[in-house]
Amino acid sequence: MTDTLVGFDDVLASYDPALGLEVHVELNTNTKMFCGCPAVFGGEPNTHVCPTCLGLPGAMPVVNATAIESAIRIGLALNCEIAEWCRFARKNYFYPDMPKNFQTSQYDEPIAFEGYLDVDVDGEMFRVEIERAHMEEDTGKATHVGGATGRIHGADHSLIDYNRAGIPLIEIVTKPIQGAGEKAPAVARAYVSQLRDLILALGVSEARMDQGNLRADVNLSLAPKGSGTLGTRTETKNVNSFRSVERAVRYEMQRHAGILDAGGSILQETRHWHEDTGITTSGREKSDAEDYRYFPEPDLVPVAPSREWVEELRGTLPENPLLKRARQQADWGYTDLEMRDVVAAGVVGLIEETVAAGASAQSARKWWLSELGRRANDAGVDIADLGVSPTQVAAVQALVDAGTVNDKLARQVFDGLIAGEGTPEEIVAARGLAVVSDDGALGAAVDAAIAANPDVADKIRDGKVAAAGALIGAVMKEMKGQADAGRVRELILEKLQ
Repeated sequence: MTDTLVGFDDVLASYDPALGLEVHVELNTNTKMFCGCPAVFGGEPNTHVCPTCLGLPGAMPVVNATAIESAIRIGLALNCEIAEWCRFARKNYFYPDMPKNFQTSQYDEPIAFEGYLDVDVDGEMFRVEIERAHMEEDTGKATHVGGATGRIHGADHSLIDYNRAGIPLIEIVTKPIQGAGEKAPAVARAYVSQLRDLILALGVSEARMDQGNLRADVNLSLAPKGSGTLGTRTETKNVNSFRSVERAVRYEMQRHAGILDAGGSILQETRHWHEDTGITTSGREKSDAEDYRYFPEPDLVPVAPSREWVEELRGTLPENPLLKRARQQADWGYTDLEMRDVVAAGVVGLIEETVAAGASAQSARKWWLSELGRRANDAGVDIADLGVSPTQVAAVQALVDAGTVNDKLARQVFDGLIAGEGTPEEIVAARGLAVVSDDGALGAAVDAAIAANPDVADKIRDGKVAAAGALIGAVMKEMKGQADAGRVRELILEKLQ
């Protein structure tokens, strides 16, 4: 059944959107949350498991101290209060990817609560209030085999890999975000993007959305315009890119409005996001907290971080992301508009790494915003997942600066990088992309262009130097772009003046 979507402007004319974001951060500890199994990505299925993370009888959990430290640092960076005493709880539900049939999490006693993160959206500041940041463990991974969609519906059988079960997670839950209006999708994207920047700066997670280190659940509701109430929400699960977070919010706003305009009611449910089609589909009816039968975890002692330790950890926090951004803008010499474009494209970190690798700030912005940004949009992927690293971008620019290639040829180098053909230097050699600097070859091409365009040559002889552009274009075409345009111009003027 196809959803009825209302035009985005029409949604805003009738309804006020409210957002809620739940971001799961997989910590980069060496071991799992409650056992000594390695907390690494991948591996042969069910090889990073033990009696504790499999929930076998008699196995006793022990809390990972580094995970506690990371949770406190995340809470402090989000301006949260840190609990003087908190406990773990059992969240009970039957899911095949949880071998214990409950998840060890935190319920009414989170380690961090009542915080905020200020996010910049096109020069306007939005304060996103944080309700809580609590500790828990990740689930295993289910693979459904035999169906057409990779989901359980229509599959012949399912396989479970418990390697991920028990890996430390911090779940960061916002309070309802209201008042964003038309910027609601952009606020959601900016929040997740800036939260990821903060997590990376803290060094507590790889925060790779493509590997599930950072996953966002997007809650969305609509209420009649001006009512000041909250509507019934849906929760779109495991959205794994900034672009998809923005698209999921926009889609759900349009879908909710279609149902409400037709006199229907919104079902409180979880939904699946489909990256290929840009739509959501129904998952399961959303449970309320009481359905999980939370109760304190009897096998773990409470966590009671001392105030001295908390203050010591506060001293390890990185530079405030917004202050850092202002400093970067000044260091890079970007205008407000240029910096706004960079932030909107989500490439601040990529440019920072490219500059650190030796490129100028302007060349880094040029490549990430124009060439690589266009390619990412065409491919429908996040720019960070395009397959080109900041170090490679800096290496390509170094070739341009050295006169080995020009900007046009550099675009072909990026073709090779995306195709995995080697380093920029290897691609230039293999594809024969180096700029021709031999005056003999260039002189012959210039002579041919002059002979083919005598009227243009006469204009140049008469002092109309601007006409040289036509001859330069002809030479560049003859040389297939592999000529130094500046040297070509010099040779033309030498011959005609």
